[in-house]
Amino acid sequence: MINGWSDSVLAGIQTLNQILTAGIAITAFSLFLYSLSFNLRDRVARSFALILLCVVVVFTAEALQDKTISIEAVDMLLRLQWFGIVFLPAAYLHLSDALLVTAGRPSRGRRRFAVRGMYLVSAFFLVLLAFGYLLGPIVPEGKPAPHLQRTMWTEVFTIFYVAAMVWAGVNFVRAYSRMLTRSGRRRMLYLMAGATAPALGSYPYLLFGYSFAGEHPYIFWGIATVINALVGALVILMAYAVAFFGVSWPDRVIKSRLFKWIMRGPVTASAALALMTIVRRGGVILGEPYNAFVPFTVVVTVLLLEHAITFAAPVWERNLFFGRDRGELQLLQNVEERLLTQGDLQQFLEAVLAAVRDHLQASTAFVAALDDETLSPIVVAGNRAMLDQESLTEVLDQVNDDLRREFQWGKFWVLPLHQHRRADMDEDEVLPLLGLLGVSRRDDKQTIENDQREALWLLADRAALALEDRQLQQRVFRSLADIQPQVELIQRMRAAGRYDSRAGLLTEPLPEEADLFNWVRDALTHYWGGPKLTNNPLMKLQVVRDLADADDGNSANALRTLLRKAVDQVKPKGDRKFTTEWILYNILEMKFIEGRKVRDVASRLAMSEADLYRKQRVAIEAVAKAIFDMEVSLKGE
Repeated sequence: MINGWSDSVLAGIQTLNQILTAGIAITAFSLFLYSLSFNLRDRVARSFALILLCVVVVFTAEALQDKTISIEAVDMLLRLQWFGIVFLPAAYLHLSDALLVTAGRPSRGRRRFAVRGMYLVSAFFLVLLAFGYLLGPIVPEGKPAPHLQRTMWTEVFTIFYVAAMVWAGVNFVRAYSRMLTRSGRRRMLYLMAGATAPALGSYPYLLFGYSFAGEHPYIFWGIATVINALVGALVILMAYAVAFFGVSWPDRVIKSRLFKWIMRGPVTASAALALMTIVRRGGVILGEPYNAFVPFTVVVTVLLLEHAITFAAPVWERNLFFGRDRGELQLLQNVEERLLTQGDLQQFLEAVLAAVRDHLQASTAFVAALDDETLSPIVVAGNRAMLDQESLTEVLDQVNDDLRREFQWGKFWVLPLHQHRRADMDEDEVLPLLGLLGVSRRDDKQTIENDQREALWLLADRAALALEDRQLQQRVFRSLADIQPQVELIQRMRAAGRYDSRAGLLTEPLPEEADLFNWVRDALTHYWGGPKLTNNPLMKLQVVRDLADADDGNSANALRTLLRKAVDQVKPKGDRKFTTEWILYNILEMKFIEGRKVRDVASRLAMSEADLYRKQRVAIEAVAKAIFDMEVSLKGE
């Protein structure tokens, strides 16, 4: 009886451990996709993605191991598991080196070679694994679980593993000591704490083959379960810290996006998998190998969690991420949700004009807006030809200060639409004219009935309100367009200064890809001189300044030299030819360097002008990428 109860407890611990293992694999894979999606261009994010990939391999192979599969399949999964374990030390050292570079301590070559050497050593151990030297044959009845026999090379790898982790840990501490901002130090602490997760996660597998693990299965599986729970939390903590690298979004956007990603991905998938496992194991205990509740449980879990996340997202964003800016951000959210777009405005005015035509039984109605003293119809309902036959410019001469008086204009009744009086306006202040509402009239009808007139002016007030909102929003959009470049620059400098306080203010941040493409295109257009070259924002790049210092401070020549170098990087090896692989270089050389006309270049390269423009864009993108790489290499980012 006692043995049966003891076996049940051990089986329960192993089941919980398997659920946690699968949850870690799901979480790591989801965060790996997150890194690929948002900040893969950053060195820290790329090295972290490699660690996550190792974690995915290790824990996926572990989660797939089950008593129902053959011993040959278990052997294959165990060896696959070590694919991830073998490369973890090199990935950790890679991450620590990237952190030092981000913290303002670029490598002078030694750390870079050390990282590459670690990857070579890991590849050497992978070769040993493939040929059966790193690990021996499988022990099917091994305790506490089937495992691969240890060899002399296993002990060597364990020493290599521990040494590499210690080395990476020292680099983490060095990077932390260089953090000068509070947010940088705090997130480095998160990263250092989270970095212990993969190292802890591989701990149980390094114990396989030792007598302790076989003699104390409860202790082993209990520790493994606790460690897996910690690993799941620490991987998320590590991903949170890394999510801020390489992006210029505000902190609240990063936090909200990552939190929503985790809730919709790992949490939902792990919960569905856990409940499915519990229901399936319960069915086996009750004598039903296949339980019809398994698919039902999965579907209901996914739907309920997705439903809950959708409704809870606005609440957690306000309470967790908005902070002291909650009022401003809620106002922006409300504006975004209730914004009157051009389509919304047209739809509303079309409804107003439909009501106007219905009340007066008119064939045509229109609303014209007054923008910069120019009157233009923005919505016309009915016979547009009636309006096109008339000129709207002469209508403005008939508008006077009487706000509630309609007048005749050709075949139309016209109602002036004025701005509504605000509380801060004086009583004698003239209300600005926003536009006109016109409705066609019958030739035999010279007046409007009183009830029709009241309804018509009520509808005119609705149209005036829409035009007033339109003007206000246009001013807001123009203001946003004006401040957007400055806001983007500040956000990028703030992001660069998260971990290196000098980087954000003392160096020019790297340009965005779209901006860089436009700058390179302008500079190539005026390659031999002109304002697009001499006043080009590329002059602010560090690589241009260095070239200018070497050329007696001549920035134009320096930028021209940089462009020439970048164009030469597009050039294939060998003598110049007019074949397919030379098209991009020939376009750059003939169009910009030699200054030939588009027609001549297209004729010489035997292509249409439209095709030439498409290929030209690709060529300029290649030049922009070459310049970007040179700037990144110079800054050591």
